[in-house]
Amino acid sequence: MRFRPCIDLHNGSVKQIVGSTLQDDQAEDLQTNFSSDLPPSYYSDLYRRDNLPGGHVIMLGSGNKSAAVDALQAWPGGMHVGGGINADNASWWLEQGASHVIVTSYVFHDGVLDEDRLTELTKQVGREHLVLDLSCRWQDDGYYVVTDRWQKFTKLRITPGTLDRLAGFCDEFLVHAVDVEGKCMGVDERLIELLSTHVTIPTTYAGGVATMADIELIRDAGQGRLDATVGSALDIFGGSGLTYEEVVAFHNAQKQSAG
Repeated sequence: MRFRPCIDLHNGSVKQIVGSTLQDDQAEDLQTNFSSDLPPSYYSDLYRRDNLPGGHVIMLGSGNKSAAVDALQAWPGGMHVGGGINADNASWWLEQGASHVIVTSYVFHDGVLDEDRLTELTKQVGREHLVLDLSCRWQDDGYYVVTDRWQKFTKLRITPGTLDRLAGFCDEFLVHAVDVEGKCMGVDERLIELLSTHVTIPTTYAGGVATMADIELIRDAGQGRLDATVGSALDIFGGSGLTYEEVVAFHNAQKQSAG
């Protein structure tokens, strides 16, 4: 299990936001847990210093392009980038220093997965540079992928068959448990167990981490098969539940125990 760091960008600044409130750039009910005065490159430099590759830079809406480039160029090849990625700009983002591009909304139309677009994107950038964002919310009988700033439900349900089929298109999955994202209320253990039982490629779980006990739960319930990211609970993002240093120490201990 690895710690995957994050840099979430909103209106050009590093922020931590309650995911379910992210409706548009100027939404009055947007709940922001933290907003940094430091540039995105500060965090990239920090992650680079501590050898934490494979984290993600996420652009939450418009106005974040320059900030994302700042983060990526501080550590070329060290981080993934997502938010508005499509066939027209995916290669450009790799040229800016991203190791992978993360895609969600572009490969959906009217709530349905467009495998032609997904296939095209995979061929364009290479499977080894593509991460599929399967961030989801619970609805009726299961977890369904949500798009457009996590506000629109698609018809794609997270099932063993779905995970197996989509693994052929990408190098990794990124899955935010949107119902608990940014709330520091504990992780979604049911989703963790579903993912850990059926994923066959590297997968990062995000959402709800509040304490070290939550990270240990992801490790144990996830059978060591899931990586984790932490946002609002971290002290570097204004949180009080976890220090960055202890999460890095946990990451290094897991790496050492794995040989």
